[in-house]
Amino acid sequence: MKYQRPKRVFSIAVLLTVAGWFSACVNPQQVDLLERDQRRLRADMGVLQKDVDGFRATLADTQANIQQIQRDLSAIRERIDETRVQVGRQIGQTSRDGDQRVKSLESRLAKLEEDAKTQAQLLKLREDELKQLRDAATAAEQRPLVYDGFADVALGETEAVRKEYENAWVAFEKKDYAAAASRFRDFVKRHPKSRLSAAAQFWLGESHFAMKEYEKAIVAYDEVRRYPQTDKIAAALFRQGLAFAELGEKLNARLVLQELVEKFPQSAEAPRAKHRLKALES
Repeated sequence: MKYQRPKRVFSIAVLLTVAGWFSACVNPQQVDLLERDQRRLRADMGVLQKDVDGFRATLADTQANIQQIQRDLSAIRERIDETRVQVGRQIGQTSRDGDQRVKSLESRLAKLEEDAKTQAQLLKLREDELKQLRDAATAAEQRPLVYDGFADVALGETEAVRKEYENAWVAFEKKDYAAAASRFRDFVKRHPKSRLSAAAQFWLGESHFAMKEYEKAIVAYDEVRRYPQTDKIAAALFRQGLAFAELGEKLNARLVLQELVEKFPQSAEAPRAKHRLKALES
């Protein structure tokens, strides 16, 4: 059987990598496109997982057949040796018949061993591709893919407030996460009633997450709940769940992600949370 590597595997991984670079300033249409690509990625992972399971089952059957033939060969050789001792002159014909059977079984054994080797190689290729998809999906989850919506939310704010928020956002885009965290924190303190405060609180959590300060990120994400009208609560719950997972606190991660799925089933983060929950269960 000739193995053909799926062409979409690497294109999806590349797309996710590129998505991470531009995620901070994407528009809603681009977010929809990214989410469709992630759904396609999860579907491809499911297909590959089924292929891997099929290869494993086939390889197990082949190995079982090899073991059975090896046992048959051993039994035949023992019978030939016994016959040589017991029958004496009559052994000629028996030996020839036995030798023929041994040759036949050895031929079958050689073919099965070759098939097993080929299947093992195909299985390794499939498992490598599945790992690449999983790594790509994990990397995509670690990047913020949430549309900031600054232009819409900033309507009605003064120029000074918008400028202050923009300064924090620019630091985040430049990956100066320490400066971004400081500026977003100051913004929330100075403008608690601003329509941009919920977004600033969320990106404060993202800044800490990017610096691997997961405990601080968890606290920052939790504060987003203080803004019930914001559309960032689902995103904050998802990222909070990831932060707990990074700390090895699987139970807390599952609780937070389950809350997201139950309270925000129609959100863009819900499918990603379900996928992550399955991974945490294994």
